[in-house]
Amino acid sequence: MVVLALFDVESWLQSGGILLLAAIVFAESGLLIGFFLPGDSLLFIAGYYTATEGDYLPSLPITAAVVFIAAVLGDQVGYLFGRKVGPSLFDRPQSRFFKPAHVDKAHGFLEKHGSKTIVLARFVPIVRTFAPIVAGIGKMKYRTFVTFNIVGGFLWGVGVTTLGHFLGQQEFVKDNIEVATVGVVALSLLPVAIELIRHRRAAAKVANAIAADLTSTSTE
Repeated sequence: MVVLALFDVESWLQSGGILLLAAIVFAESGLLIGFFLPGDSLLFIAGYYTATEGDYLPSLPITAAVVFIAAVLGDQVGYLFGRKVGPSLFDRPQSRFFKPAHVDKAHGFLEKHGSKTIVLARFVPIVRTFAPIVAGIGKMKYRTFVTFNIVGGFLWGVGVTTLGHFLGQQEFVKDNIEVATVGVVALSLLPVAIELIRHRRAAAKVANAIAADLTSTSTE
């Protein structure tokens, strides 16, 4: 299902252009309903189109600037929403578009990595949508949030778009755009995989420590 959705990105950009691109980036960066949108593949293909002869999108500098602004503004809205709604967001019942587990995941990510989460979260699907909201709920210092928001918006928005632009000039990528797009998405999921591995290792260490304590206690 995810892969099929990714391949629809091309038609989205062809029909909606720069305005739809900005709207999707904005929604995924800070609106609760945006967590399912294909941010990484969208930016990569957008950059790819700026390197082709098609007129779906303007030049790379304009496209990257629009993406950057939309990403930063989206996170700002998410942060302010979190500040206003507060802890009550965690108590909302699960619905079709809202799952408390998503907020809990972003909260855990924020607690573990601190302020730099605002940057790291840009590259983690789902987490990037809820991280600014959780930062607002946790009342992260606004100046700190803005600083990391700008840095993250630049690295993700401008970085991935620019990557798509330059790789889009390579013949292999031109002939295998679907494969290249899936590769970018796979790379964006690496932080999630790493966190899962670390979590399992940490849980195993705790379990082993408890087992060792119980063993030593029983032998005394």
